[in-house]
Amino acid sequence: DAYRKLRNTIRWMLGTLAHDKGEEIAYADLPELEKLMLHRLAELDTLVREGYDAFDFKKIARSLIDFSNVELSAFYFDVRKDTLYCDAPSSLKRRASLAVIRKLFECLVTWLAPMIPFTAEEAWLSLKPDAVSVHLEQFPAVPAEWLNPALAEKWEKIRKVRSVVTGALEIERREKRIGSSLEAAPVVHVADKALLAALDGQDFAEICITSAVSVAGDEGPAEAFRLNEVAGVAVEPKLAEGKKCARSWKITADVGSDPEFPEVSARDAAALRELKALGITV
Repeated sequence: DAYRKLRNTIRWMLGTLAHDKGEEIAYADLPELEKLMLHRLAELDTLVREGYDAFDFKKIARSLIDFSNVELSAFYFDVRKDTLYCDAPSSLKRRASLAVIRKLFECLVTWLAPMIPFTAEEAWLSLKPDAVSVHLEQFPAVPAEWLNPALAEKWEKIRKVRSVVTGALEIERREKRIGSSLEAAPVVHVADKALLAALDGQDFAEICITSAVSVAGDEGPAEAFRLNEVAGVAVEPKLAEGKKCARSWKITADVGSDPEFPEVSARDAAALRELKALGITV
C-alpha cells in the first residue's frame, strides 16, 4: 500500500510536469509555500545521504513515504491544485509551483532509485526521454539557502490553525451541510497572538481550500469548533456567498461579472482570455 501511494505521488507529478517548460524561478521570487517545500528537501537531503552512508534504507524509505503522503499529496499538492489548474500561464505562483514540483520530482526519484530501481527508471525516462538512465544520475545538489528553519516554524503554526478549520469542515461534510470545502467560508477566531501573527499576509482561504475565510483575533463564541491540541483557535463554519465558478468551483461574488465568460469568476475569466490569446482552446 505504501508503494502504491508513493507511485501515485510520482505519477501525479509526471502529469503536472507535462505542462512544465523548464523555467527556473529565482529563490527570492518564490512564494513562501514553495520555499517551505525546498526547505523540506534540504532537510531530507541530509537525512537521505546520511542514511545511504549508514545503509539505513528503512529510515530513508519511511521518511520519503511520509513526506510524499503527508506533506505533498495531503498538503502541498492539494493546496496548489487550484493554482496549477486555474491560474493563467503567466502567473508567477503557477510557474513557481511547476519549478518546485520539478525539483521535488528530481530529488525524490533519484533518492528512491536504489530502492525501487524499475519504478524510478520508468518515471525518470517518462519525463526525460533523452536521458540514458536514472541510475547514471547523481543526487541533485541542494543549495544551502533552501534551508530555512524560521519559515518552517512559521508554517507549522499556520498548519496548526488549518487543522482546526479542516476539523470543523469535516463535521460539516459528515452532517451533509456542505459537499465540498469550497462551499465554505469559515470564520476563524485566533486568540493566540503567535498563531495570529503567522497568518498575517497569507491567503488563508487558499491554504484551507475554501472559497473565503475571515480571521478574527478573539476567543470566538462558545459553540465554535475547537481542537484540544490547538489552544486559542476556534472556527465557525459558514457557507460561502455568491455563485459557483464553472471552472474553479469556488463560490464568489464576481462570477458573471465578465461579459465574455459569464460563468466564471474574474480571475478565471482573465486566465481564459490569456489562454485564448495564446491560441489554446478554452
